[in-house]
Amino acid sequence: MAEPVKRRYDSSRRQAQVRATRRMVTEAAQRLFTDDGYPATTIDAIAEAADTPLPTVYRLFGSKRALLTAVLDTSLGGDDQPIAFADRPAVRAARAEPDPVKMLGAFARIARELMDRSSAIQHVLATAAQVDPEAAELLAEIRRQRHTGQSRIVAALDARGALDPGLDTSEAADIVYALLSPEVHRILTVERGWPADRYERWIARSLATLLAADQRPPENPASNPPDQANPDDSAPAAAKHTASRQPDPSRRISGEPDSCPQGNGQSNLFWAA
Repeated sequence: MAEPVKRRYDSSRRQAQVRATRRMVTEAAQRLFTDDGYPATTIDAIAEAADTPLPTVYRLFGSKRALLTAVLDTSLGGDDQPIAFADRPAVRAARAEPDPVKMLGAFARIARELMDRSSAIQHVLATAAQVDPEAAELLAEIRRQRHTGQSRIVAALDARGALDPGLDTSEAADIVYALLSPEVHRILTVERGWPADRYERWIARSLATLLAADQRPPENPASNPPDQANPDDSAPAAAKHTASRQPDPSRRISGEPDSCPQGNGQSNLFWAA
């Protein structure tokens, strides 16, 4: 008598169900963390919002910190695929771009898209870190990873011989880290109301300050944002010509451009991604 044929267990359907449940829970967690704050949000509330049994939430994530980490991973990466950010196709393509200016433009686009997705939840984390030790530990780890990852932009420029010789790689990496920070993004897009495309253009221009002089794109004198008036535009042509021949000595100290009147609370922003 022939032995019955054993069916091979197909786990793909089960894995798809688990991923779908994880996705529902992380989406609910992101909504509640953003609306109510991390400290005030409980796992019970997340389970209820996700319409998922509480034991299942604990089985999938284990803790509220792990849930926050999952939300951040999804927001930063753009999906729940287990692919490191540095290995994402857009990042790999940017690093492989031989033209330094185009490479920096590609990283400017990546930074914009990443911040579009993750700015709100990163602000939640930074706020929670002020009162929650676990959130503070997670924030410190994310900052460490961000510095390591963004320093690869500098390494790529240096490998092409395109980095400004007046900058060492450590200093340049710190500049990139500061200027691609979520704090700077929030100042510009939330406090100052910049649209995303202006933020991206500013990043690309600012990153270009890391380049050696012979690698930089030509300056565009008409690069003022379209909805911000240039204070020089109302001055007579002769006055502007005279002023242009008399540099302001304070620029050597403050870095403030001559076209920005002292005491008016405005200045050109300096950065490098």
